Amino acid sequence: MSLLFRLFSYLPLWLLHSIGWVLGCLAYGLSSTYRQRFAENAALAGYSVAQVRGAIGHAGRMVAELPRLWMGAPIHYEWDNEAAVDKAYAAGQGIVFLTPHMGCFEISAQSAAERYNERYGPMTVLYRPARQPWLAKVMASARNRPGLETAPTNLAGVRQMIRALRNGRAVGLLPDQVPPEGMGQWAPVFGRKAYTMTLAARLVQQTGAKVLVAWAERLSWGRGFCIHVRELMQPLSSDLDIAVLQINQAMEQLIRECPQQYLWGYARYKQPRQEK
Repeated sequence: MSLLFRLFSYLPLWLLHSIGWVLGCLAYGLSSTYRQRFAENAALAGYSVAQVRGAIGHAGRMVAELPRLWMGAPIHYEWDNEAAVDKAYAAGQGIVFLTPHMGCFEISAQSAAERYNERYGPMTVLYRPARQPWLAKVMASARNRPGLETAPTNLAGVRQMIRALRNGRAVGLLPDQVPPEGMGQWAPVFGRKAYTMTLAARLVQQTGAKVLVAWAERLSWGRGFCIHVRELMQPLSSDLDIAVLQINQAMEQLIRECPQQYLWGYARYKQPRQEK
């Protein structure tokens, strides 16, 4: 598998996205469970399957583009609202980047690391190794690159992220990822309770870091990506329950910007797993 992964890394992005579109359609067509979850999640947000049909292909594109992003030649990207990032860094209290399961969240961290490492130091991202040994090895080598550091999903990783923020650096999280039991709380997402991580809110409350929400739009015909950055409408509350809700609402707003590139098939409302 690692050899196949390497071979795919040489393919142009437009071809990988074409292959990914086919993979996404196959996954949707072959799995009734996936189709049902896709439709139910979209309906909660007020969309029919027909309205977000493009997300079926984009889910496959997300997988197919990984070999190129991790092991291939650099890919074009551009930034929308880079001024917000400069402003947040200038405050000197660090930045918490929050990105939903939308677009290409892999390039979001890579581009931020490449663009800001020299001026502000490396970016730290929360990281859970893959279960397959060959994939875990590929991921580790791909993500341990200049300007990008990984933090494990445990207490040591939390401390690592706090240190980074207190040094004025940036960290990145997917706040809509379902955390292990005991590391989150139930809060509404599109009107339905979902187990939501509290880590993002706690990091901000403990360090005073600035919060930026971001997502990387997948441009058509393999032209690359555009990283969109937004500031929160209001500062995070000091009340943890309210802060968690604010983050969920910010993710909802981002998803509505481009529902065609959100992973509607993601099991957002599942029960949290128990850590061993």
